[in-house]
Amino acid sequence: MMMLGAGGAAAAAIESRYGSGMAGLRADRNNYRGDRRATGRARSFLRNREIYCEGDDADCVFKVDSGVVRTYKVLRDGRRQIHAFHRSGSVFGLEIGNEYGLSAAAASDCAVISYDRRNLEALAARNGQLLLQLFSSVLLSVARAQEHSVSLGRRHAVEKLAVFLIECGEHSTDGDDILLEMSRKDIADYLGLTIETVSRTFADLELRGFIQISGARHIRLIDISVLRELCA
Repeated sequence: MMMLGAGGAAAAAIESRYGSGMAGLRADRNNYRGDRRATGRARSFLRNREIYCEGDDADCVFKVDSGVVRTYKVLRDGRRQIHAFHRSGSVFGLEIGNEYGLSAAAASDCAVISYDRRNLEALAARNGQLLLQLFSSVLLSVARAQEHSVSLGRRHAVEKLAVFLIECGEHSTDGDDILLEMSRKDIADYLGLTIETVSRTFADLELRGFIQISGARHIRLIDISVLRELCA
């Protein structure tokens, strides 16, 4: 499926040119061209377990192996704003400063690979391929943040949810059949809506014949062209 908007098109172009992440790094005894500093540590997290908190020392960079990770910020009034969902192959925790600017937690049971930041930076300084992959990860984060900002600016809940469903479809391995690994609360905090509005909008889209809901987490996109028109 094609990406939506300028941010989505930019993300697709970045992935095409540079790749989608640190593809050469390993979480086992293999290493990056013989350098053991590129070996990561495999870690598993149950749903809703914290991976790191905003303000923690940014001493590791992470890559999702399976499941979904959410990065988010808790606002002063207690509301939670989810910045992004990171799926298999995505890199997160790559910071400019010495502290994490967002918190990260498991949106579903997940497995991640953690890499020591100092070792990774030292290796990237000498390895052009890895440097390009890290550069790609930064550009992808910026492009997706721009796309998400556009989505949050949409007036109607149905537009926001349509964008989200198409985004999920782009990452689905089963074509138009989507497994929503994150909770309705996560979706609401990602789209800037309430849980009630998300549930009501799901029901409305199904009633109009655009999607089919099977249980709490399985969605089939019935009419993708109409969903895209809702996003236009």
